[in-house]
Amino acid sequence: MLANENTGLILIDVQGKLARIVNESEKLVSNLEKLILGCKILSIPIIWAEQNPKGLGPTIPELEKLLPNQKAIEKYTFNAFENEEFKQSIINSNKKQWLICGIETHICVYQTAIGLLSHDFEVEIVTDCVSSRSKESIDLALKKLQSKGASLTNIEMCLYELVKDSKKEIFKEILTLIK
Repeated sequence: MLANENTGLILIDVQGKLARIVNESEKLVSNLEKLILGCKILSIPIIWAEQNPKGLGPTIPELEKLLPNQKAIEKYTFNAFENEEFKQSIINSNKKQWLICGIETHICVYQTAIGLLSHDFEVEIVTDCVSSRSKESIDLALKKLQSKGASLTNIEMCLYELVKDSKKEIFKEILTLIK
């Protein structure tokens, strides 16, 4: 079970032209906006990474504007956990559970999730917030991640799991966001 006080969000590589050509890209961007806003409402820390931004371009403006007081962690390894700044951000957060979203599911999302799992973090892939250029690559990555110990969730499932109680004031904000 996700616990608000123990959960963080990792946003992986939603950058440049690639973000516009992945499977169901418009839906992905819309879902990512909701997930990021939901995590902000819940005060969930967000760690944001960019793969080779000089080559792939920056994070798309729709998402970058939602993280105005943050800077992306520039990385070149597919597994973000192999980047020292990223690794230290994860460790310093004191969070044990990580929601992961972004692109591409079968490369950087997959390898980062495996990196976290190998260091005893709990990983949940937000399935409606990840994508790759092909549906087959997404499906393969999710299947392999599950076999390696990652859990699957979606926006609504994880946000409601974190809220826990419909009597909480923040529930109304989350409900408005999801609908």
